[in-house]
Amino acid sequence: MSLSHAILATLSNGCCSGYDISKQFAGSVGFFWYATQQQIYRELAKLEDQGCLSAEVIRQENRPDKRMLSITVVGTAYLQEWISQPGKVSPMKDDLLVKLFAGQLVDRQIILNELKHHRTQHQATLNTYREIESQVFADPAQYNGVGELRYLTLLNGIGLENAWLVWCEQAICLMEKDEIAS
Repeated sequence: MSLSHAILATLSNGCCSGYDISKQFAGSVGFFWYATQQQIYRELAKLEDQGCLSAEVIRQENRPDKRMLSITVVGTAYLQEWISQPGKVSPMKDDLLVKLFAGQLVDRQIILNELKHHRTQHQATLNTYREIESQVFADPAQYNGVGELRYLTLLNGIGLENAWLVWCEQAICLMEKDEIAS
């Protein structure tokens, strides 16, 4: 997947400004595909040059003009083609796992503290996902189509955070048991 796919997927819900796309990345798509505002704007320019997006300038009083972007037929076809292709499992990139791999270079307490720090972060993310679930998907049975598919992405996030928390607890227990034994 590329940033262009994530942007087109966001615009498939309707037109919005580059700023709106950045906000959506921060609150939804960004949970599984991170991009800075600068990266988003750079990719928007490329997509527009390729004919995947069109822009309408909205004049505003006392504010800069607003560019409302929408996905074109070309952009929709590009996104549909990508969705239709079998996907690959993305390799995991995680600082914590690299730190653990080389953790023998530092005091064990540093690794234990890092594990506890990550447990706290994963718990906070899980809490955020559960809040979204209760506010947006209070009755998942009523959703179909787009709502159902979005709920599935949320369920994936909930499952991943739960798995991370279980693993963090196992790792912390192991590290603490080894601390006591040494």
